[in-house]
Amino acid sequence: MTVPTRQSSASASGGLANLHPAYFAMVMATGIVSVASHLLGHTIISRSLFAANIVFYIALWLLTIARIIIHPRRVAADLMSHARGVGFFTIVAANCVLGTQVLLIGNSPHIATGLWLFGIGLWAILTYAIFALLTTIHIKPTLAEGINGGWLVSVVAAQSVCVLGAQLAPQFGAYRPQALFFCLAMWLGAGMLYVWIISLIFYRYTFFTLSPNDLSPPYWINMGAVAISTLAGTMLIANAGGSALLTSLLPFLKGVTLLFWATATWWIPMLIILGIWRHGYQRFPLRYDPLYWGAVFPLGMYTSCTIRLSGAIADAGFLMGIARVFIFIALAAWLATFAGLVHRRLTALWPSVQHQSAKTV
Repeated sequence: MTVPTRQSSASASGGLANLHPAYFAMVMATGIVSVASHLLGHTIISRSLFAANIVFYIALWLLTIARIIIHPRRVAADLMSHARGVGFFTIVAANCVLGTQVLLIGNSPHIATGLWLFGIGLWAILTYAIFALLTTIHIKPTLAEGINGGWLVSVVAAQSVCVLGAQLAPQFGAYRPQALFFCLAMWLGAGMLYVWIISLIFYRYTFFTLSPNDLSPPYWINMGAVAISTLAGTMLIANAGGSALLTSLLPFLKGVTLLFWATATWWIPMLIILGIWRHGYQRFPLRYDPLYWGAVFPLGMYTSCTIRLSGAIADAGFLMGIARVFIFIALAAWLATFAGLVHRRLTALWPSVQHQSAKTV
C-alpha cells in the first residue's frame, strides 16, 4: 500500500498558491490558433484544439476557484500587484475567445451568447476593480519595475468582448444596432487604452536600462493587442449593413482598422530583434514559463486578423498569403509551448513518483 505524505500535499498546495493569474492565456492561445485554422480550412486541427480548449478552460476555472477558496490572501495580493494583477484580464479574453470557437466551430450561438454576457460581466468587474486598486494602493513600484507588456491584456480583454459581440449581433434581431453600438464603444475605448499604455511601455523601453529579464514573454502582447483590435474592426466593418451608425462611419472604420494592422505588423520585426538580443546575445535561458502562452496568442491573432482584413478592405486579398504562412508559425509556437508545459509537469512529477515509491510497502 502507499502511504500519503505531507510533502506531496504541501507541494500541490504550493503550486496552487503560486498559480499565475495569467494562465488563462493558454485558453486564449489555443482558441485563437484553432479559429485561425478553421478560417483557413484546417478542420482537423481546429476541432482538435477546440476540444482541448474546453478541457483547459474547465480545468483552469476549477483551479482558480480552488485558489480563491484555499488561498484568498494570495489572490488578493495578486489583485493589488502591478506585475501580476493585470494577468486576471486573461480570464475575460479566454472566455470570449472560447465563445468565438463555440460560435464558429461548435455552431452553438446560444452558448456563445451566454459566454459573451459572462465575459461582459467579468470585464466590468475586473477592469474597475484592478485599476481602482492599483490607483489607490499606497506602495507602488517605479515605472521601470511596474509596467510591462502584460498590461496590454486589458486592451485584449475589451477587444475580445467586441469581437464576440459583433459576430453575435445578427442573432439579436431588432436589437442588433444597440449591440453593435456597444461593440463600437468597446472598440474605441480599448483603442484609446492601447495608446495610453503602449506610450508608457515605449517610454520604458527607450529611456530606461533594459535587462533580459525585463523582456518577459508578455511583451509580444505589444503586437497582439493591436492585432485583436484589427480583428474587432473587421467584425464591425462586416456588420455595417446592420447599423446606420456603422454605415456612416465605414471609411473611418476601415482607416483605423488598417492603422491597427499596420501597427501590429510594425511590431513583429522589432519583437524578433529583441528576442534575439535576449536569448542570443544576452544568453537568457529559453525554458517553459506559463507567460509564454501570452506570446503564442499574438501569433494566432495576427493570422486571424490578417485573414479577416483581406476580405474587409478592397484590394487586400493578397494578405491571405501572409496568413497562410503565419498559421504554421502560430502552430509551431503552440506545439513548442505545450511541449514545454508537458515537460515541466513530468519533471515536477518525477521526484514525487520516486518519493512515493520509496514509501510503498
